[in-house]
Amino acid sequence: MDQVEENQNIDIKEKIAYHLEQIIDEAETMKSSIGEKDYCLLCEIAQIKDHFNTIQSSASFYYLKSYIEHFTNKTIEIARALQNLSDKRHGCLMIIERSDSVEQYIQAGVQINADCSSRLIESIFFPGNPLHDGALLIKTDHIISAANVLPLTSQNFGGEKIGTRHRAAIGLSECTDALILIVSEETGRMSFALDGTLYPISSAETRIQ
Repeated sequence: MDQVEENQNIDIKEKIAYHLEQIIDEAETMKSSIGEKDYCLLCEIAQIKDHFNTIQSSASFYYLKSYIEHFTNKTIEIARALQNLSDKRHGCLMIIERSDSVEQYIQAGVQINADCSSRLIESIFFPGNPLHDGALLIKTDHIISAANVLPLTSQNFGGEKIGTRHRAAIGLSECTDALILIVSEETGRMSFALDGTLYPISSAETRIQ
């Protein structure tokens, strides 16, 4: 781990510690003020929820790196592409293959077989590119293929709106140990799927200096 990456990890941990302290302080305020006539309990709960969401997003990126860094040397390129796509609200679906082969679970798309770079990833997911609707497959340091079709999860999300990209990401993560990255074209929000669960990623953490 180089010094820049080490400093970034320290910053993430410090941010998490800060928000945990805020939660503790606000919980103490709730406890001491709950009997007061004009006290807004719902407002405090909303603030605490915001802190938890920030903690989850920051922790997700911290663990995202640890989940893929042993399987690819292109973590920085992938993070840079993810952030740029998010900034532009260009939808994205990327498979990072780990120990399990994903080939038997996906409908193969178009072969690329190129070195993985942020510029190539961004060009593939540029709106209007015929390859942008499917999933990109990355093995080690190479983009293997694009426009791959993934199995959709059968999970019931109740009233929560879950798009096709996110359902596909969760679906493949239920079958293999692959990590699947998503950018929503509606909101620009980033997330990843692992072991059948979707995790948000903080925009602040993925930004490459």
